[in-house]
Amino acid sequence: MGLGEQIYVYRELLNLEGVYQHHGIDCGDGTVIHYRKPSEIIEQTSLVTFARGNQVYLREYLDGFCFIPEIVVERAKSRLGEQKYNLLFNNCEHFATWCKTGISDSKQVRDFTPIISRLNVDELTNPLFNAFKQTDSANAQNMINKALGDIRTVWDKIQPQYQQALQERDSWQKVAQEALRRNREDLAKAALQRKLSYQSQAQDLEKQLAELAKMTENLLKNAPKQK
Repeated sequence: MGLGEQIYVYRELLNLEGVYQHHGIDCGDGTVIHYRKPSEIIEQTSLVTFARGNQVYLREYLDGFCFIPEIVVERAKSRLGEQKYNLLFNNCEHFATWCKTGISDSKQVRDFTPIISRLNVDELTNPLFNAFKQTDSANAQNMINKALGDIRTVWDKIQPQYQQALQERDSWQKVAQEALRRNREDLAKAALQRKLSYQSQAQDLEKQLAELAKMTENLLKNAPKQK
C-alpha cells in the first residue's frame, strides 16, 4: 500500500459478511479518501476507520493507463464532500477507479448483471431468506424493501438496453432487406451480422430480466409474514 494506491476491504451487506468490496484511495499518510458509509459522503478518514478491522487489499492495474500517485490523490481530494452516491452508477469503486484511471467504473456492478443469468436464482436469494430467520420481522421487512429496491434499480438499467437491442435488431434487418433489393449482397451480409449481434444481446438481456422477475417473486413469496 502507498501513495495513490486504490485499496479495498470486504464489507458486510444485509448481515452477510464479506459480500461486497469497499474501495478508497490511499493518501500515503495513514489516511484514505473514500465514499464513507453510512454518510455516503466522500471523506478523508484514517486507514483504521476505512478498514473497520478488516484486511486491506490492493487493486492492481497490470495493464492500461493510470495516473501518477500524486495526481491520483489530487483527483480524490477534488471530490471531497461530494454526496452523490449511487449503488450502480456512482459507488465507492466508481469513485476510486476514476481517481486512478480517469474512468468511472465498477467491476462489481459489471459482474453483477451477467451473474444473474449464470447462477441459479435460488442461490442468490437463499442467503437472504436465511438472514430473515435471524432477525425480527421489522428488520426483515427493511431487508426485503432494500433488496427489492436494488432489483428495481438493476431492472431499470437493463430494460432500456433490452428495448434498444430489439430496435437495433429490427433496424439492421431492414437495412439488409434494402441492400438485397439493390443487389448489394456485401452490404446485406454485413447488416445481417450486425442484426445477429443485437439479437444475441437482446436474448441475453431478456434472460436477465426473467431472472430478476423470478428473484422478485421469490422474495415476496418467502418473505416473513407480518404479525
